Amino acid sequence: MTNRKPYVREMKRTWWKDHPFYRMYMLREATVLPLIFFTLFLTFGLASLVIGESAWQSWLSFMASPVVIAINIVALLGSLFHAQTFFSMMPQVMPIRIGGKKVDKKIIVLTQWAAVAVISAVILFVV
Repeated sequence: MTNRKPYVREMKRTWWKDHPFYRMYMLREATVLPLIFFTLFLTFGLASLVIGESAWQSWLSFMASPVVIAINIVALLGSLFHAQTFFSMMPQVMPIRIGGKKVDKKIIVLTQWAAVAVISAVILFVV
């Protein structure tokens, strides 16, 4: 037996900051943080709706505070950024063929955004 130690490459905690690809990846993954707050706010809103009118009114006043509005705007922007990165990756992950020909990547991405717009319009119309 030898007393040699195996080579262990030192890995700094901020290794991802040196590469643009990993910075974008970390930014994309960080979009979940404001979405967690948004989901918690909505969950408390449902609970207050069940409790009664006074709890509902206090939740509405809480949701009107500038901090909560700012968190919701950041959550919306994070969701749009997450959707954009997901939609742009989709043609590479799952190429669509019609009649043996690949559909252009731009058409696939624009179709997804059109679906988001239609579904959003339907929800706004119903609500």
